[in-house]
Amino acid sequence: MDVLIVDDSSTMLMYLQRLLVNEYAADVVTNRDPVQALLEARTHAFDLVLVDQNMPQMDGVAFIRALRAIPHYAQVPIAMITGEAEVSLRLAALEAGATDFLDKFADRIELTVRLRNLIMLARAVRRLDDEASSIAGELERAMRQLREREAEVIFRLALAVEYRDNDTGDHTWRVARYSQIMAETLGLDPDYSWRLYLAAPLHDVGKVAVPDGILLKKGRLDEAEFAVIKNHPVVGKRILDGSGSDLIQLAAEIAEAHHERWDGTGYPHGLCGAEIPLSARIVAVADVFDALTTARPYKDAMSFEEARRCIEGERGRHFDPDCVDAFISAWDRVQSVRAARGGEILAGLVRGTEPWARIPEMRREIAFATE
Repeated sequence: MDVLIVDDSSTMLMYLQRLLVNEYAADVVTNRDPVQALLEARTHAFDLVLVDQNMPQMDGVAFIRALRAIPHYAQVPIAMITGEAEVSLRLAALEAGATDFLDKFADRIELTVRLRNLIMLARAVRRLDDEASSIAGELERAMRQLREREAEVIFRLALAVEYRDNDTGDHTWRVARYSQIMAETLGLDPDYSWRLYLAAPLHDVGKVAVPDGILLKKGRLDEAEFAVIKNHPVVGKRILDGSGSDLIQLAAEIAEAHHERWDGTGYPHGLCGAEIPLSARIVAVADVFDALTTARPYKDAMSFEEARRCIEGERGRHFDPDCVDAFISAWDRVQSVRAARGGEILAGLVRGTEPWARIPEMRREIAFATE
């Protein structure tokens, strides 16, 4: 039990301190300066505060009002030490937040009983605070685990989509990281950047509706086949739409609009400029860049520099100029992503919240069967 006593009378300080230590084994801190006592209260969480009314610089009512403004002391018992009996003073103290009064001229028995009651109240408040803190901690841990599981499910679902596309899943992870890097470079909220990282992997979830004969075709697609491909954003939106999860809602937004173009010539809705959600504008750059630098059944991989020139060349046509500028200005970070495997944990990411830490590399069995 930690007690703060504020009184400019050294005699009263010693008397109360002796009572609290001898009767209740309290740890007592005394201070004759109310201003200094307030500073001390901000750095030390006292369970009970006793304060004199008549002090230089600040009276007891003002001290109590200032102390109650400190979050920790919203419920902590505070007793005013006073020898005055005026009703107006006591009402002012109660309005300021006083819990009780200690009469300077009361006999030892009454003072001891009042202190006992204050000590019991302080212990009860502390116990409730400890229980509330414990419950809040458990709730936070449960919510964190729920968010981690939500993120892991998203990455595993995205990996299943890539599994059909003869990919290890690294494309999904790289698009997520490129998107996060651009969001951070654009100065977006860190929480939004992290949610974008988690939602971006589902950008191509609509490809589950694309037949393998089209998805894995080694030659150019004909008009009818490309029409099937162009429908995957609509399917992705339909799969993810209507969720109560903010993360899934963001993923639905990305899935539907990541093939729209800044100049309005994209699909499926022909949106242009700021009509396209910012999340989709960011992922569009990340997705195209990684597609250019990744070998597919129908094409070889471009070099990083060549792909960068393609991205820059589409600034203001395919891509949002601000997103391209952010991508280029973070070029060193972009290059470092390609060197890392999707299952690894990058510096700065907490192991417990990195979904890829729990997801193994996968390849389609058919890829091994045909080697």
